[in-house]
Amino acid sequence: MEKIIEKIANFVKKNTVISAIVASIIISGIFGAIFGYEAALMTIPNNIQSSGPASSLATQQPPAYVPGTSDEAKIINVVKQSSPSVVSIIATKDLQVVQNGTYPLQDLCSDPFFRQFFGNQCQNQPQTPTQPQTQKQQVAAGTGFVVSSDGMILTNRHVVNIDGAAFTVILSDGREFTAQILAMDSVNDVAVIKIPVSGLKALPLADSTKVQIGQTAIAIGNALGQFSNTVSRGVVSGLSRSITASDSAGGSSESLSQLIQTDAAINPGNSGGPLLNLNGEVMGINTAIVSGAQNIGFATPINIAKKDIQQVAKTGKITYAYLGVRYVMITPDIKDSNNLAVDYGALVIKGPNATEIAVAPGSPADKAGIKENDIILEVNGTKVTADNPLSALIQKYSSGDTVTLLVLRQGSQMNVTVTLSSR
Repeated sequence: MEKIIEKIANFVKKNTVISAIVASIIISGIFGAIFGYEAALMTIPNNIQSSGPASSLATQQPPAYVPGTSDEAKIINVVKQSSPSVVSIIATKDLQVVQNGTYPLQDLCSDPFFRQFFGNQCQNQPQTPTQPQTQKQQVAAGTGFVVSSDGMILTNRHVVNIDGAAFTVILSDGREFTAQILAMDSVNDVAVIKIPVSGLKALPLADSTKVQIGQTAIAIGNALGQFSNTVSRGVVSGLSRSITASDSAGGSSESLSQLIQTDAAINPGNSGGPLLNLNGEVMGINTAIVSGAQNIGFATPINIAKKDIQQVAKTGKITYAYLGVRYVMITPDIKDSNNLAVDYGALVIKGPNATEIAVAPGSPADKAGIKENDIILEVNGTKVTADNPLSALIQKYSSGDTVTLLVLRQGSQMNVTVTLSSR
């Protein structure tokens, strides 16, 4: 008996699904015969009785869990209130699948042990030709959260920026909807999508300028693309972080600034999910992690996304305030190597390629008289620093806004008024 079972097990390991199914039928027949025989030899005691106390214990309900601390109670409440508004986003593509020509019993009939069960059925089986076919397959997964009751959802641009993919949104109650991409913010890695449903609960949005280092942070997301609405907690570890983020394949990268750093566990698949405070308000959009590090994650401040949401609701698209300069942020090293007078600000400078000019012709900066080698020190009184890079300061404004730049040119400071345009 053991040899037969071993023979069947080895066959199933190395053969097709069809063979495994057929093999299971054979096993059922063999075991049915054996256990039917052995059952006839067994005697069953007739004095087994149910125990009254055991039955009553089985019906008792355990007491409800009581949080040990007020913070724990707040976190549990935030998760209960917020989870219905957090969604999973699945990207699928029609990918080509090549199937080899086979006939249904090919693997079984090629094995002497199983051939004996099928006899003539193993002869003259028709063989299907090899044909390329397409099959819809999941290629990526991420997270999003509801920002309006009529189905508007916020997520990361990199979650939905997949050529040729279709996107399905799965709500916490299991309902699935095909998503429409409304707009993408390539500067801040934000995207706004929509699903055809109403009556959803939108998450409240915090004022991310009031986020403080050390406050509790709660992340909810579709961890690893498999575990929807996974919850992790930590603290806000840092503010105004600047990073260069790349995709998992290393094929593309982008520079992001003004990020919130957190040690709440953020895994692949969490991208686009909310980073919440203890009031259940969204502080940021979980965006990136440091590969190989322990619990170093980053979220895009929600105030950046608020502007995108408002623009999409009003105009159906996302535009950016445009200045029109190429620059490098001044560091102590750049100051020393270029013999500069200051160690902060944005140095307007051309790039190594001929197309990377310092000031774009016809741009707002060009019209205002900004020149190559100017150093932009302030925007409307705010210093340009590593924590407040020029691009981030400009993005606080809209097309048509007028800003005053403090510029250092050949040792002299001057105020330059610029009217921003859009791009």
